[in-house]
Amino acid sequence: MIGVCMTVLSIGRVGAGASWHMLIDKALAVDALIFLASAFLSFAAMRAQVGGRRYERGADVVFLAGLGVLVVVALSLAFTIR
Repeated sequence: MIGVCMTVLSIGRVGAGASWHMLIDKALAVDALIFLASAFLSFAAMRAQVGGRRYERGADVVFLAGLGVLVVVALSLAFTIR
C-alpha cells in the first residue's frame, strides 16, 4: 500500500501544480506513514510473546484508517482532474 501511495505521488507530478495538488500530495505522504505503522504493528503482533492480539487489532484499525484516507484521496483526485 505504501507503493500505491508513492506511485500516485509520482504520477500526480505530471499534472499542473494547483493548491489542491499540494494537499493531495501531503495526504498521500501521511497515508504512506499510516500504512507503515500498520506494517510495524503487524510485525509486532507476529513477534510478540504476550499481547500479540492487541497489536493485531491495532494493525487492523490502522490499516483500515489508511484505506479510508486512500479512498478519500482517490475520490478527491478523481473529481479534481479535468
